[in-house]
Amino acid sequence: MTVLLLLIPLSLGLLVAAIWAFVWAVRKGQFDDLDTPALDILRDDPEPRRRGEADGAAASPPHDGRDEAR
Repeated sequence: MTVLLLLIPLSLGLLVAAIWAFVWAVRKGQFDDLDTPALDILRDDPEPRRRGEADGAAASPPHDGRDEAR
């Protein structure tokens, strides 16, 4: 029976913490847009840009790691 003297205040403290976390999340806007994050997974990723494509220059051949000054 004395364990209730510990468990009741502990459960009330957890309840207050959960309510505070919910109110904080609502004020920070966590629940403002519920549709867009679910639809983001369905969108295609953009094609990766090749080197030199952004500035209009021709793409250079890949570097093979060997020194050219040998």
